[in-house]
Amino acid sequence: MRIRELIEARRPFVSLEFFPPKEREAWDGFFGVVERLLPVRPLFVSVTYGAGGSTHAHTLEIVSRLKTAYGLEPMAHLTCVGASKEKIRGFLRGLAAAGVDNVLALRGDPPRGQEHFVPDSDDFRHASDLVSFIRQEFPGLGVSVAGYPECHPEAVSPEADLDYLCRKVALGGEVVVTQLFFDNDRYFDFVQKARAAGITAPIVPGVLPVMSLASIKRLVGLCGASLPPVFLAELEAADAAGGPAAVAKVGIAQATRQARDLLARGAPGVHLYTLNKAEAVMSIIAALDL
Repeated sequence: MRIRELIEARRPFVSLEFFPPKEREAWDGFFGVVERLLPVRPLFVSVTYGAGGSTHAHTLEIVSRLKTAYGLEPMAHLTCVGASKEKIRGFLRGLAAAGVDNVLALRGDPPRGQEHFVPDSDDFRHASDLVSFIRQEFPGLGVSVAGYPECHPEAVSPEADLDYLCRKVALGGEVVVTQLFFDNDRYFDFVQKARAAGITAPIVPGVLPVMSLASIKRLVGLCGASLPPVFLAELEAADAAGGPAAVAKVGIAQATRQARDLLARGAPGVHLYTLNKAEAVMSIIAALDL
């Protein structure tokens, strides 16, 4: 089923994002994490690429297995990195053949070592180009797009960023999944502005449990999100006192509070960026009233 239809039929919900390992030798461990998380009954699961599309070749096989072997509703990430009409068309045909009904259309990040995104094709310079192509050639697929509660780091202004989201939705984006954030007021302000701009698509908040201080500092620098000063101070104190394990404990507690507040204030569900950490995800979901 298309994810918008699933959301309309079941609220509140939790959905999960998985990060495929680069090496096939690690697949057994990856699918072991998937199996452990089956009891949480995610509404859908998304499958991302590695940096610069490094695991693109695995995505089709993995989403097919999630669908056929585990009965999950997968959403395959699709980016403009290395894209051509022939490659995109072939990938989407493969999804259709596997019974996968949903994609998340993204521009994608620059490959490692490349500071700025440089399109590989004039046909796919922006996520909106992917949305338009998918809707024209594969109208049966459900298309989700990304939204940025704190503005895309390359956008000239929040207003321009919102205009671009409007364009992606107008071209066929049915669901908006947000980039990570840590202040829920940012999400609800973003939803209010999107609604005022005419966007009626569900806007699903993305929540990340912080597991590493160094990693989250690097990530927020890349994606344009911000760490609230109080939360950052708590993470730094935990790191000084107990290292990564203490940081993870603080991060999981914060993600749990954040997810509970989002649902209590009317978010349709939460999309958990799992980092392939089953215990952390199960702990967060166990605390939610789902």
